[in-house]
Amino acid sequence: MSDPVRREPDRGGRVAGQPGFVLHSTPYKETSLIVDLFTRDHGRVALVAKGAKRPHSKLRGVLQGFQPLSVGWSGKSELRTLIAAEWVGGMVPLEKSALLSGFYLNELLQKLLAREDPHPALFDHYVAALHELAQGEPVPIALRKFELALLRETGVGGDWATCTETGGRVQPEAEYVVDPEFGPRPARQSDVWPRVSGKTLLDMTDEDYADAATQTQSKFLMRFLLAHHLGGAQVQTRQLLIDLSQL
Repeated sequence: MSDPVRREPDRGGRVAGQPGFVLHSTPYKETSLIVDLFTRDHGRVALVAKGAKRPHSKLRGVLQGFQPLSVGWSGKSELRTLIAAEWVGGMVPLEKSALLSGFYLNELLQKLLAREDPHPALFDHYVAALHELAQGEPVPIALRKFELALLRETGVGGDWATCTETGGRVQPEAEYVVDPEFGPRPARQSDVWPRVSGKTLLDMTDEDYADAATQTQSKFLMRFLLAHHLGGAQVQTRQLLIDLSQL
């Protein structure tokens, strides 16, 4: 994806040339949309796209999910006004299970990111995940990598290569649980949290999912951790992916 020139907002609250992706849009009044965008330098922003539902609006065909945009907006309230959106290109469209997985990523971002909380590194992870899905990376592996990046970039993932009780490196042959607030510690008989090997934690740290056991253990671990941090909020695309054995 090409990298458009990014400009800082001026004193009137105007932003131009900001890389972004549409996460979701909803109708607003008769001819407009409210668009939830994930941007590199401003995080999630809510923008009114005036007239975007009109048949001949230039925005109608541009505000599509999973396509890189260069966007601009103005205003100082929580709901700003979209003033420019240009398709940048350079990304293969998602299809079939990859498309559903893309919606899952978007839903996670909407539920776990506060508005206007910048996460430029997470933005880059999102772009990488979309590329991997589009290019045929096994869906579960692409999702695990993004889920872990999401937890880490929002400050709750921690260092999974270090045991929180001993302060030493996680041992591949040992068994651990991951405390959602503190990180890995040795598993105890009374634990009801998912148990994982130290090897799985080290493999996830290295983004190495070649081992079938790592794939299985990481799946249940991430389900548990995301459920905790979502605080009971339902992810609508989750069950669909589970039904398709992709999550």
